[in-house]
Amino acid sequence: MEDAKKTCLVCKKDENEIPLIVMKYKGEELRICPQHIPVLIHNPQNLVGLIEGAENFTAG
Repeated sequence: MEDAKKTCLVCKKDENEIPLIVMKYKGEELRICPQHIPVLIHNPQNLVGLIEGAENFTAG
């Protein structure tokens, strides 16, 4: 499970495949690749089930 946390939370690619951006949320380190940052910004509802509390995020 620890290795799963070192991948993009959307596409599951790791740092050997694609650059990852590390962010902190609720005491956890989460990673997302540049391709999926627009999901985080514009369609955070797509992250429900991937990030705790994503159902409460609002689009930017």
